[in-house]
Amino acid sequence: MLLKFKKKKFITINKHPESLINDEYESIKTNLEFTALENHCRTFVITSPNYGEGKSITTANLAISLAHDGKKVLIIDTNVRRPSINTIFKIKNNVGLTNILIGQKLLEETINHTEVPLVNVVTSGPLPLDTERLFKSQLMDKVLDQARELYDYVLVDTPAVLEEGDTKILSGRCDGVIMVIRDGKTEDEQALEAKNMLDISNAKLLGVIFNAKAKSVL
Repeated sequence: MLLKFKKKKFITINKHPESLINDEYESIKTNLEFTALENHCRTFVITSPNYGEGKSITTANLAISLAHDGKKVLIIDTNVRRPSINTIFKIKNNVGLTNILIGQKLLEETINHTEVPLVNVVTSGPLPLDTERLFKSQLMDKVLDQARELYDYVLVDTPAVLEEGDTKILSGRCDGVIMVIRDGKTEDEQALEAKNMLDISNAKLLGVIFNAKAKSVL
């Protein structure tokens, strides 16, 4: 799955359903649905080699595109050091995933409803002392298992592969990985290094989304 689209601000799809960017996300969504069916996938890590490549906005708009098709989608923000999903959807991040993983909350107590029907969010929550231990825990596996039962698609927004080790842990626990690469930012060597790191983690790289800069405004 190698797709190219122009980066726009969040909720372009929701506010401008007739736009070109919507058509491009629809293509990505269709490819994802076929890939999910073929590989029996429901939980997807969305990551990138480095920060600043548009993975979180891609995650948000992909979730909206899936929801427009009638799919229930949960976004889980695991980027506890640099969370952005809560900012994108304009929701608080006082309680989230880390509260589940230390035994303070249940999954259903941390799910946020967004302004987009069928799109729910679990924010990252407060920064813990040891993310590696938490992401390797049975509670993390339980969160993913419960999410699989409740939602058609679970999109896990992770840190950049080359920046933090948490992504390697999470990638091996999800059904597949989609990597976002930004035109003019990601070097070929970095993309290959990120792929190799995912391979070592026994992650299943399902495809790459090539994120190009927008040349026009709607």
